[in-house]
Parts: sequence; structure tokens; C-alpha cells
Amino acid sequence: MSHRQPNRRERGVTRLLPETWRGLTLVLAGMLLVYYLLPIGALVLAQSPASLAADVTSEVVLTAATNSVVAAALSTLVAVAFGVPLAYWLSRTSFRGRDVILALVMLPLVLPPVVSGMLLLKLVGPAGLGQLTSVPLTRSLVGVVLAQTYVASPFLVVTAKTAFDGVDRQLEAAARSLGENRIGSVRRVTLPLAKQGILAGVTLTFARAMGEFGATLMLAYYPRTLPVQIWVSYLSTGLDAAFPVALVLVSIAVGAILLVHALGTNPWE
Repeated sequence: MSHRQPNRRERGVTRLLPETWRGLTLVLAGMLLVYYLLPIGALVLAQSPASLAADVTSEVVLTAATNSVVAAALSTLVAVAFGVPLAYWLSRTSFRGRDVILALVMLPLVLPPVVSGMLLLKLVGPAGLGQLTSVPLTRSLVGVVLAQTYVASPFLVVTAKTAFDGVDRQLEAAARSLGENRIGSVRRVTLPLAKQGILAGVTLTFARAMGEFGATLMLAYYPRTLPVQIWVSYLSTGLDAAFPVALVLVSIAVGAILLVHALGTNPWE
């Protein structure tokens, strides 16, 4: 049986199709990248540099930035203290119902933040656990930390679990064969090898906590964080008044992304 050889025109079309698709892909990708970039450019160019510098250093913005940094740092510490052990446990154990626990960890990532805030308000509000403690759990820094931890800590658990998954278990077994107990093998072998992934998770958790709005607004309107201050400034004065606060928040987010790349770790792989 003989096979017909493609003629010159068919060979040209065959070569043209991949080039056409490649060009179309670049155009579509470029359009999406421009769409990502234009809002940032609009934010930076919204006001003159002198006016923007004066607004960024105002007492309102500095107070909101301080509240955000303190609360986000505390939330990240809580996430590390509880999230790293949880991530290691999920990485190193296999049992029925494990997928249910993983889904529970992911739940705050898919819930609308306002819904998360409603659930937390029901749990720790004046009608819930708030009536059992003398420490105010709402409209306080504690409330901000509770809201941020609930929404942001899954980033640490997911990235730390991925980092632990990448550590060869045989290395842990070798450490134990040399006399280390399980805690010692984790401290001397597993944590150092998973360090970059965990640090990436810490950075993403801090950045997410800094940007948390919906749950924080529901649970702790005061002290105002940067996202809440953006909303208040917009409602009270207008869009121009919210730009300086947003610029501070965007700068922190960009810094977090650059830090993740500097660590040389992709937390999602």
C-alpha cells in the first residue's frame, strides 16, 4: 500500500499552523499580563509623587500599617506554631479520613472571607466564646489575629506539607538508625531540607494576613488595618483618599512575591 506524500502547499500549511498558534498564544498572554499591570500603573500614577508621599506618611496610614504589620506577624507566628506540625503530620501519615482533614484545611481558602468572618463572629463573639473570657475577642487586636489566622494559615499548611513531601523519608530513617529519635531526625534532617518551602509559606501567610479584609471587618473593625482603612477612606472621602493606603498594601504584597522568588522556591510544586 502506498502513502500519498503531502504536496508543497500542504507542507507549508503544516509548518504555518504551529507558528500561528504560537503567535496567538503570545498575543493572548501579553494581553492578560497588560491587564495585570495596568491597575498597578493606575495606582502609582493616580497622584503626584509629592502628594502621594505626604499621604503615605500621614498618621492614619502609618497607624493602619502598624496595626497590619503587628497583627500579621502575630498571625503568622500562630500559623507556624500550629501549622508546621499539622503539615508534617499530614505529610507523614496515611489514614482513613485524611482527605477530609485536607479538605478542612483548604476550606478557609475557598470560603468568601465575609462568610469566614460571620462564622468566627458566631463562635467567638459576645454570644459565643467571648462571654467566657475577660479578653475581648472582637473589636480588638486579638480579633484581628483570629480573623487573619483563620484565613491565612492554610497557605502555610499547604506549602509546608508540599515541602515535607519533597524530603526523602529514607534520610529520616537513616538519621534514626544513627541514634536520633523522631524529634531529632525532624529537627536535624527534615526541617533543614524543607526550610525554603516553609519560608515561602511563611511569606505567603504574612502577605495574605496583611491583605485580609472581609473576615477582619466582620470580627474586628478596630483597630483598623490597611484593608479596613482603605474601605473607610473610600467611603468617607473617595477613591483618591484610598490610593495612598492601597499603595502601601500593594508594596508589601510585591515585596512578599519578590521574597518568595528570592528563596528560589515555588510553593505550589
